[in-house]
Amino acid sequence: MRRRRLAAAAGCCLCFLLGTLLNVLLMPGHDPQRPRQRHQQPRAEGLSRQLRERYEELVRYQQLPAAGPGAGGAARPLERRLMDLAPPQPRAKVELALEPPALGCRQLRRAAGLRYLGSGYTKAVHRAALNRSLAVALKSVDLGGHDVQRCAERAGPRGDCYRLASYKLVKEMILLQRLRHRNVLRLYGYCYQDSNDIPDTLTTITELGSPLEMIQLLQTSWEDRFRICLSLVRLLHYLAHSPLGSVTLLDFRPRQFVIVDGELKVTDLDDASIEESSCTSNNDCFMEFPARNFTLPCSVEARCQNMNEKRNLYNAYRFFFTYLLPHSAPSSLRPLLDVIVNATGELHWGIDETLAQLERVLYLYKSGKYLQNATRTPKAEYKRVPDATIPDENYRCWPSYHHKGCLLSVFDITEAIEICESYSQCRAFVLTNQTTWTGRQLVFFKKDSNHIMPDPDEITYVKVTG
Repeated sequence: MRRRRLAAAAGCCLCFLLGTLLNVLLMPGHDPQRPRQRHQQPRAEGLSRQLRERYEELVRYQQLPAAGPGAGGAARPLERRLMDLAPPQPRAKVELALEPPALGCRQLRRAAGLRYLGSGYTKAVHRAALNRSLAVALKSVDLGGHDVQRCAERAGPRGDCYRLASYKLVKEMILLQRLRHRNVLRLYGYCYQDSNDIPDTLTTITELGSPLEMIQLLQTSWEDRFRICLSLVRLLHYLAHSPLGSVTLLDFRPRQFVIVDGELKVTDLDDASIEESSCTSNNDCFMEFPARNFTLPCSVEARCQNMNEKRNLYNAYRFFFTYLLPHSAPSSLRPLLDVIVNATGELHWGIDETLAQLERVLYLYKSGKYLQNATRTPKAEYKRVPDATIPDENYRCWPSYHHKGCLLSVFDITEAIEICESYSQCRAFVLTNQTTWTGRQLVFFKKDSNHIMPDPDEITYVKVTG
C-alpha cells in the first residue's frame, strides 16, 4: 500500500512538471529558438565591429608617411584591389598605397617545389621556387587555423571570418613595405586569386629565411650569436625612430624572426603597433613581464614615455641577450657585455645607448683591440709551411664552426698561436682562405701533423718545440 501511494505521488509530481514545462514552451509569444537568435545577434554585431575596427586600422596605416623615396606615396594606386570592406556595408572599395608588386599571380602560378613550413594562429607559410631559382616564402590565411575556426564557432559567415583574418596579412604587407630596413623581411609581391568558395584570397610573397632555433644558436660560435643580437638591436633602433613613429612588437617571441644570410630579420608584423599608451599619471604606465614589472613616467603630452621602445628592449633582453651575449665570449669583452645585459635588464638604458655599446663591442672585436697580452711570447716555436694543409687529425672544441673539428676565427697569427697553446692536444693549425662576417680568418686546429698535403689556398703552422 505504501509503495502504491509513493508511486502515485511520484506520478502526480511528474505530470505537474511536464504540464508546467509544456505551458511555458507553448504559451503565446514563446519560441524555443529565440534565445539562440538573441545570442547570435550580439555575435554578428561583434564580428561586424571587429571588421570595422580592422578596416579603420588599415586605413590609418595607409595614411602614414612612407619610409622614403620610392616607398610608395598615399596617392599611388594599387594595381590590384586589396580590400572589400568599408562601413556601413562591406562592399566599398579601398585602394591601399603600395607599389606595384615585383612578383604576382603570374609568377605564383608557375611556382615549383611547394612545401609547407608551418602555421600560427592566423597564417600558414609555404616555401616555393619562383622563376626557377628564387626561393621565397608564401604566406596566406590558414582556413583551419585558430583565428578562422574561432570566428566560425561563433556563428560567423565563412567569408567574413576569412576577411577578418586576412586583415592581419594585409597590415603586415603594408608594414613590410613601409618599414625599409636590412633587418625587416623583404616583400616581393602578392597575389589575389579565388580559392574554393572564397573569392580574392590573398597570398603574400616574401624573402625566405631560416627559423630561429634558440637551441641551435646556443651551439654556434659567440661571433655568430653576437651578430644576431647586434642585428636585433639595429632593428629595434630603427623601429624606435621609424617614419611611422615608434613601433612596438606586441607578440615579441623568437618565432617572429628568421635568419637570412646570418642576419636576424623580423618576419611577423601583424601584431606590431605604433600606438603609444595614454596616461594621466605614472601609475598608468605599468609594464608587466613574467619576472619583472616596470613603471615608466607619464609625459607632459599624457603619453607613457618611450613605452614602445622599452617594451621591445626588455623583450630583447629576456629572449636574446641573457642567452646569447655573455656565454663563451672573449674574456676581455665579458665585463662590457655583462654591463650591457644588466643595463637592459633593468631598463637603465634606452635603445640609443644600447646600440652604441654593442657597436663599441663590434669595433673592439673587429680591430683586435680586445686582445689581452698580445705581445706575450709564445711557449713554443711554430714552423710555417706555405701552400699546405692537414686534411685529418681533427679534434673537437666548443664552440666551433665545424661539428667534427675545431674551426675557430682569429684576428691574427698571434691569436691563433694563443688558442693552440690553450688546448693540450693542439700540435698544429691551418689558416684557411675563409673569413667570417667580421673579416676574421677561419683556422683549423689539429692534434697532429703527420700527414701534410699540398694546398695552394692554405698555410699550415706546426708546433716544433714545447
